[in-house]
Amino acid sequence: MVKKIPQNAEGRFYVDTHCINCSLCPEIAPDIFATNHDAGVEYVKKQPKNTTELKLMAEAITLCPANAIQDNGKDIL
Repeated sequence: MVKKIPQNAEGRFYVDTHCINCSLCPEIAPDIFATNHDAGVEYVKKQPKNTTELKLMAEAITLCPANAIQDNGKDIL
C-alpha cells in the first residue's frame, strides 16, 4: 500500500512512498520540495501558495518518473 512520506507539509499535495529520490522535483520547485537524504526521498516542504507555485507543482507532478507526487484535490488556494 502506498503511503505519504511523513515529512510532507500538511495539505493538498504530497509525495508518496513510490519516490525514487531522483531529485527532479526539488530541481523544478526548490521552494516547494526538499530532500530527506537519510530516508532517500523527496517531500513537499510547503504547499503552493500562488499561481506560479501551482504551475511548478503541476510540472513536477507531470515529470515525476515514479508518479510519486499526489494531489488529494481537497484543498484549494
